[in-house]
Amino acid sequence: MKKTAAWLAVYALEEIGVQYTFGIPGVHNTELYDELNNSKKITPILVTHEGSASFMADALSRVSEGIGTLAIVPAAGLTHAASGIGEAFLDGIAMLVISGGIRTDSDKHYQLHEIDQLELAKPITKAAFRVMRHEDVVPTIFSAYRIATSGEPGPVLVELPVNLQLFPGDVGGELPRWQPAANAPFKDEEGIRRAVELLQAAKRPGLFLGWGARRAIPETAAIAEWLQAPVATTLQGLASFPADHPLHAGFSFGPAAVPAARNAFKDCDCLLSVGTRFGEIATGSFGVKVPAMLIHADINPAVFDVNYPAEVKLEGDAREILAALLAELQKRERSPVDSSLQAAIARDKQAYVSEWLAHDSRGRVNPGRFFAELRRQAADDAITVVDDGNHTYLTAELFALRRGGRLIVPTDFNAMGYATPAAIGAKLAQPAREVFAIVGDGAFMMSCMEIVTAATHHLGIVYYVFHDGELSQIAQAQEIPYNRKPCSILGRVNLEGVALATGAACVAMNDDGDIIAAITEARSIAAKGKPVIVDIAIDYSKRTAFTQGAVKTNFRRFPLRERLRMVARAVTRKITG
Repeated sequence: MKKTAAWLAVYALEEIGVQYTFGIPGVHNTELYDELNNSKKITPILVTHEGSASFMADALSRVSEGIGTLAIVPAAGLTHAASGIGEAFLDGIAMLVISGGIRTDSDKHYQLHEIDQLELAKPITKAAFRVMRHEDVVPTIFSAYRIATSGEPGPVLVELPVNLQLFPGDVGGELPRWQPAANAPFKDEEGIRRAVELLQAAKRPGLFLGWGARRAIPETAAIAEWLQAPVATTLQGLASFPADHPLHAGFSFGPAAVPAARNAFKDCDCLLSVGTRFGEIATGSFGVKVPAMLIHADINPAVFDVNYPAEVKLEGDAREILAALLAELQKRERSPVDSSLQAAIARDKQAYVSEWLAHDSRGRVNPGRFFAELRRQAADDAITVVDDGNHTYLTAELFALRRGGRLIVPTDFNAMGYATPAAIGAKLAQPAREVFAIVGDGAFMMSCMEIVTAATHHLGIVYYVFHDGELSQIAQAQEIPYNRKPCSILGRVNLEGVALATGAACVAMNDDGDIIAAITEARSIAAKGKPVIVDIAIDYSKRTAFTQGAVKTNFRRFPLRERLRMVARAVTRKITG
């Protein structure tokens, strides 16, 4: 049997259940796109930029059981997509990158797009393959999928040379069928026993949950209730525990956390951490105090003992580990309900929200009032897509994610421009669910033209754009030490013009009086299948707890001489103007 690599690639993608590919056709993959066009199972999505394609693929993987898949040209297509591939790599998100490749049947050099893509992909993928024979196309894509989805997930590149795509080659008889491999069950009974002994011996145990714990909410809730332990999450893990649970304390738990989490974890003497690496953002620039009795559970053993030493290390799937922990706990004595802890968390949360609601936003939109109304109107199971910036931490601190809700955010790679295209990937993956993006104007300007794709496919997504004219997270960091904001003041952008150019509607939110009507109108338009840009005149004058805490933590770590130098410079510039 003779088949082209393009035909074989589409066959393999159909076998593993791919529904969408994202990318742009070029001379090295036109044959692949022609075969994708023939597919009755896969819809190729044309994007305006391959960076957007990779963010869409990332989002699809985050909110569904499918795998985000790119179909891109080599060289420039790969480098454009690298931000989203790198984001997926550092955040642990499965992705398939199907790239064209230069001709391997030619002795000519300096071909168009000639670059060693496998070397280029090494730092941002779990693996990279170049297929040299037709009979290897299907097995290689199957292997790439297995690598991308096993262990800690991540992106895998498969390069298909254009000559293999164009010209048929012999692949033998019957093609292989996809056979999913069963994961080895978790069996560390001794580790579970030791972990439970530590938790029961502790006076103030706590839970810290990351992205890896997102599918284990029933188990984590049961463990928290059994122990009467407060629960904090990482930024990426915000939806790993419902914010309306009485033991939910908030994002992080150190000096950069909201008061409810800071207070609930103040005397924590045993920490059960699940699905987190204790990275810089999760720990508020490594400002958290991690107790010696640390139980660290993760699917990737390479994360153990890197930043904080663990007393007990549990390698495996979070849900299996937590189910085993719960079963062992239930053989022991249950902690009585700690009504004082729950009351303190509720009181601290309300006080923090009230502080924001009382803030004078001087005629602009108060973030606390915006998020309170958004929470009142939005569906509990809505998908919230957030970009990188000051709005990220406002969302983390002021928008309560209830059970069933999802939040996706670029975390460790921290790529700005993520939310606008990622919301498209999320809506394609979950068309029946409400999808909206929270994005700063700087991040929005990086990829806003991708709304053309949302309009083309009639995707009702609301883009809440926090419009203040600055790269506010950086501008706030510059303001005190430098008394100026170099290169963080944006050029003026007319968001109504962006909406007109991309086929979206535009709704203005100029002050607090517009909040209810603007959100209502935007959601109504989106429900009819049209993207909406909400131009929000946001007030950023009040700092988030994260910003204040992270700045202080970083400053305290500087050598004394450097601290004195920076204070002296700030004071001098303040006096002299």
